[in-house]
Amino acid sequence: MSRAQLGEIQRSRLLAAAVRAVEELGYGEATVAQITTRARVSRRTFYELFANREECLAEILEDALALIEGELAGADLQGLAWRERIRMGLWRILSFFDREPVLARVCVVQALQGGPAVLERREQILARLAAIVDEGRQGNPRAVGLTPMTAEGLVGATLTILHARLLRGHSQALRGLVGELTGMIVLPYQGAAAARREQARPAPEPIAACAQQAVMSPGLLGDPLDGVEMRLTYRTARVLESIAGYPGLSNREIAQHAEISDQGQVSKLLARLERIGLLANTGDGHTKGEPNAWQLTSKGRQVVQGINHVYEKGTK
Repeated sequence: MSRAQLGEIQRSRLLAAAVRAVEELGYGEATVAQITTRARVSRRTFYELFANREECLAEILEDALALIEGELAGADLQGLAWRERIRMGLWRILSFFDREPVLARVCVVQALQGGPAVLERREQILARLAAIVDEGRQGNPRAVGLTPMTAEGLVGATLTILHARLLRGHSQALRGLVGELTGMIVLPYQGAAAARREQARPAPEPIAACAQQAVMSPGLLGDPLDGVEMRLTYRTARVLESIAGYPGLSNREIAQHAEISDQGQVSKLLARLERIGLLANTGDGHTKGEPNAWQLTSKGRQVVQGINHVYEKGTK
């Protein structure tokens, strides 16, 4: 593992922690200290990855957008008629919000309290959505007299409805709104009859579990060390990586693999990892003076798998 790889993992942990902080405290109270405490990452590392809190929170929107774009790419909407693209695109977005309600509230509700960078990115996203809706004017005699502002108003109205549902914590699934919202968008472009047909259409089939695993952005996958009381440093990552690749290593061999010259530091680190349940010593070092032989516990393997998963997603 290189320091660049560790940085990608730390970024993921900080973004996941920022989502939790905003959800629990609100945008205004989600300070750098609150984020780093939840991520168990130092302030120095935070500022190596983000210029400030605002940039970190703006990247939540970026990563959420990447997740949604992955969902839409999996729907294969290209080639469909405009009305069907609107309906199926809405269905994918609403289904995603149902699966990720915390992220939905952060992006739709809390982002309104953001600073200039967050609000600017939000406006760019809304403009992209409005451009898709505005395609309903192309080659459509019914749409004579409509302007791009019509699409902006429809996107704004849709977002207002979702904002109200998410703010109230509505118990019904958001995807149940797909007919009404599609009808509302279709109405000015294709008329009342088309809008009524959309409202009356049965909801699409639920998205298959495999389709839910669309192209994912690494930042919001979560913290691979969630529930583990430790910070992930470069040395810790190298030690875990060494033992994962070569089970049964002694203290001295781990130091060589992890490129740590101080044997005392290695011993303290191994003891701490053993104490929190990530490592087990299967050798006779404690009782007979023989070398230690370190193995990952099941918990340790889960941590290493989580770290690798986050990094692999970040490189795609």
